[in-house]
Amino acid sequence: MKKIYPYERKVYYYETDKMGIVHHSNYVRIFEEARMNFLEQIGMPYSKIESYGLLVPILSVDLNYKKALVFDEPFAVYGMITKFNGVRLDMNYKLVSRKTETVCITGSTSQCFTDGNLKPLRIKNKYPELYNTIIGYLNYEIKD
Repeated sequence: MKKIYPYERKVYYYETDKMGIVHHSNYVRIFEEARMNFLEQIGMPYSKIESYGLLVPILSVDLNYKKALVFDEPFAVYGMITKFNGVRLDMNYKLVSRKTETVCITGSTSQCFTDGNLKPLRIKNKYPELYNTIIGYLNYEIKD
C-alpha cells in the first residue's frame, strides 16, 4: 500500500461570492476534485474506471460548514473511504485551511458503480483489480 497525500490547492477567485468567501456550491466540486485525486493516487483514476464501461454517479452529498475560506487561501482536503461493499462507495472529507490549520468543512459523499445504463453493478468478481484496490484503502487515513 502506498502513502496517499491530501489534495491541496488555493481558492480561486471565481469560487468566491459577493461576501468574498467561497460560495457553498463550490465545496461539492472541491470534494469531487479530492475524490478524483484520491482514486488517481491509489492507481484507479476515473479514466481507468470508465475504460471498464463503468460509471460512478453520486447518490448523496453532505456538507457541514465550520469556517469559510477566502480567495487565495491555501487548503488541503483529507479524504477517506469509509464504506465499500462492491457496489456503493462512501467517502468522508475534511477540508483544512493551510493558513490557520483550522477545519473549515467536513462532509461525505456516496456513489455507486453502474453500467452504462446506470444499473448498479457488483464489481468484486467482474473487476477484481478495481475491487481489491479500493478495499485495500478502506478506512485509510491520510496524514501529512
